Amino acid sequence: MCDTCGCSEEGEFKIHDLNNDYKHDHSHKHDHDHGHHNHDHHHEDGHTHDHDHDHSHQHGSGSHSHDHSNQKVITLNMDILSENNKLAQLNRRFFEGRKVLCLNLVSSPGSGKTTILEKTIKALIKNNKIAVIEGDQQTLLDAERIEKSGAPAIQINTGSGCHLDARMVELALQKLEVEFGSMLFIENVGNLVCPAMFDLGEFKRVVVISTTEGEDKPLKYPYMFQSSHLCLINKSDLLPYVDFDTEKAIKYARSLNPDLEFILLSAKTGEGMEEWYKWLENQR
Repeated sequence: MCDTCGCSEEGEFKIHDLNNDYKHDHSHKHDHDHGHHNHDHHHEDGHTHDHDHDHSHQHGSGSHSHDHSNQKVITLNMDILSENNKLAQLNRRFFEGRKVLCLNLVSSPGSGKTTILEKTIKALIKNNKIAVIEGDQQTLLDAERIEKSGAPAIQINTGSGCHLDARMVELALQKLEVEFGSMLFIENVGNLVCPAMFDLGEFKRVVVISTTEGEDKPLKYPYMFQSSHLCLINKSDLLPYVDFDTEKAIKYARSLNPDLEFILLSAKTGEGMEEWYKWLENQR
């Protein structure tokens, strides 16, 4: 899982409150109990064993290596997910106690989920309380776009991390005032792999794909589609110009998750957005 995707012990995430961040530095390093890190063991004789690498042993004129990684990686990942799930449950209780509709938006980069969020906020903000947690590896660009749309936003920069986790959301909630009865959108890091494994405490997971990506996305990234409740197929306005088979995309996804719902829309033209707004209202 994250041992091969760029997350590392040296990585850190930062939470930015756009209204106050330039007055104080809010940097947080992962503790070992919450992050997914390599574990090095140092011995008195000065040598080090790194559990994430093969151990090679020289025997006379020959040499051979033993790969012990599989069992250790599985154990490590189980520990990571177990701790994350505990924190996710605490987040979920927080949302339930305040009647907050929390949605986790996931996608690959460039699917248009930030644009969908902008249009959604502008359409619903008059009659709804909305807040947003933005996840990106770097920059404050998306959080700035969201605040211009009218909703308060907190930016989480994950650095080398490829996903948000429950602890990041918990810390972000300490800086973001989420009102009773509001909608909270969590826009995850653009990635269809690791975010599928990490529960954030959301009520529903919404996966966004676009007509420019190809209809085989569900088959390539099955865990994301198996764990999602709604699939938004964005950029419907480009269907006349791209080689995308909507029926095939839905068929592939439902072969993995028969209960998955679909909405075909275009954040640019507004086509299908009303159906999306009605879906949101029904979740209340």
